[in-house]
Amino acid sequence: MFDLGWTELLVIGIVALIVVGPKDLPILFRKVGQLVGKAKGMAREFSSAMNDAADDSGMREMSTSINKSLKAATNPVGTAMDGVKTAAKSLTDLDPESETGKLSAERAANAKKIQAAGARAAAERKQREAAEAMAKAEELEAAATPPAAEKE
Repeated sequence: MFDLGWTELLVIGIVALIVVGPKDLPILFRKVGQLVGKAKGMAREFSSAMNDAADDSGMREMSTSINKSLKAATNPVGTAMDGVKTAAKSLTDLDPESETGKLSAERAANAKKIQAAGARAAAERKQREAAEAMAKAEELEAAATPPAAEKE
């Protein structure tokens, strides 16, 4: 609204202190605060009245459709992607009792079985590799330490 910075407010405060005087300055600030509060209340009331009038006349719906049109014009790729997402959502909402739903559930179960088998195979491979590494380490330790009979 008003483009006032801290320096301008400081100058206004100093001028008000000089013109009004230190005794009447709190009263002046209180009156200015009340005036600003009343102005904000009136602006809020006016804004809500305008919004209510727009709702009653149907301007809000028209405004929403105009906003969508402008969004589509400024971002055609995003609008196209919204359409694709909507179409894909209708394809993923399957009736579980239909043949497609049953097939989808069967495929999901098979995918879980495959994932479990893969995880088991990986765990077994890691376990086998760990056993081989332990055997190799024990073999190297045995070769590195001289037998007790050779020391004497």
